[in-house]
Amino acid sequence: MELILHSVLAWLGSNSERIIILVVTVIATVIITKIVSKALNGLLDRSQIPSASIFVNIVLAVLWIMAAMMVMQPVFGVNPTTFATALGISGIALSFGLKDTISNIVGGFGLMVGKVIQPGDVIAISGTSGTVKDVTWRHTIVTELSGNEMWIPNSVLNTVSLEKLTMNGDAMVRIPLVLKGDCDPDQTAQQVLAITSKASNGLSTPSIPSVVRFQGFTAFGISAELWVFAKPEVMPALLQDTVVRALAGQDFLVQEKPEIPSGA
Repeated sequence: MELILHSVLAWLGSNSERIIILVVTVIATVIITKIVSKALNGLLDRSQIPSASIFVNIVLAVLWIMAAMMVMQPVFGVNPTTFATALGISGIALSFGLKDTISNIVGGFGLMVGKVIQPGDVIAISGTSGTVKDVTWRHTIVTELSGNEMWIPNSVLNTVSLEKLTMNGDAMVRIPLVLKGDCDPDQTAQQVLAITSKASNGLSTPSIPSVVRFQGFTAFGISAELWVFAKPEVMPALLQDTVVRALAGQDFLVQEKPEIPSGA
């Protein structure tokens, strides 16, 4: 035990200068990265550049690489130029194994620089919609209205159809209706809106009134569509369920297919 302790102390004594340089460099880099991270976040918030973590992460990665290059010669005795050359050669082989990661990094950077999407945007992809929470170096985080988070690889967003929605478009609930053919369209529309307004109180957006749009005629009556807009914190499916329950059984609606005589 004493021999091991003596060996450790001897090693620390002979390498104390290198250890001090390494510790000081690490501490200084940590402090600098925290300051730079805070400054960049503040700058991005005040600028027109999207405030996504991918920009901050790239800058922080560069700072740590620079710090590592600074301590190579004095601490590890490795020439930074030689190391960079070796890294460049091995990087070709490494890139094949990390092609998906590299594709996600490049894809995320392209999405942000091109302002295709940015945090706060409402998007729809593969039939699912949500709000962009963040764009990281590897994936984009999209929060659905239900609170669930989708982690979508950046490379996927560059290759699939992406739709940007307005907040109103994302919150709009469409309810198809079939009104009896002999009803008064204006009067019936007012009845539908009155029932909808009472049922959706507290669920729909007060600043955007509900609308009944007539679409045409069918063999069973007048086809129409009711548009209701959910509040940001309300699930559209909940609003739709509430309104449909309130409208069920109303005399002006055709709610089942009429029987057609066999001889017709």
